[in-house]
Amino acid sequence: MTAVGTTPAGAASASNLDWHAIHWPTITAEVRRLQLRIAKAFREGKHNKVKALQWILTHSFSAKLLAVKRVTQNQGGKTPGIDGVVWDTPKKKIQAALSLRPQGYQAKPLRRIYISKKQKGKLRPLSIPVMKCRGQQALHLLALEPVAEMVADKNAYGFRPLRSTADAIGQCFILFARKDATQYILEADIKDCFNSISQSWLQDNVTIDKEMLKKWFAAGYIEKGQWNPTEIGTAQGVLCKALHKVVCVALC
Repeated sequence: MTAVGTTPAGAASASNLDWHAIHWPTITAEVRRLQLRIAKAFREGKHNKVKALQWILTHSFSAKLLAVKRVTQNQGGKTPGIDGVVWDTPKKKIQAALSLRPQGYQAKPLRRIYISKKQKGKLRPLSIPVMKCRGQQALHLLALEPVAEMVADKNAYGFRPLRSTADAIGQCFILFARKDATQYILEADIKDCFNSISQSWLQDNVTIDKEMLKKWFAAGYIEKGQWNPTEIGTAQGVLCKALHKVVCVALC
């Protein structure tokens, strides 16, 4: 089964698709092809073409299927947002992919909970979006990834596709195995990184759908039944936050 295309013309037949029959290598290859074109256009400084290709990708049914797959296979894929909805059946996943349209989309507030930090007795906030917002974020993340990869430091390993802790350890070995290598490693942490990132800076500098970004920032969060605005930073738990950090660190 090939699930490609940028229009809803095949929506009726697509609704009858079998989630388990989807040929994922074909889907991934289609999305990867568009991502490579985005990266090439960005490298050549063709920013209008980058935006055009990102539009094509975020309207591609293949990308929507892959976004839903990412969301539902994520560790928190069975944790609902404020609406209690989860995409836990094949039929719901197909319907979810069909629903990922910009028309009429409104971001809903995130559900705020607190989880334990490594330090005993300390908690950190975690904001959980509804599934539809997670799907939209995962979809636009696919369009942002090739740009982030073009600007990210070659030795940055966090929040990067196809990179892991093992890669970072391997690079450290290469650098420190020499006899004349330094004997020290500086470990640092950016205090309240996600909570302090400037939303206006992200709006001006991150190559992503600006209207979508505005909606996610304006959604706020629900804590103890009370709505609260997110006036600065990006909420912990939001899928796009990681790529925001990669781009922010690279461009600052």
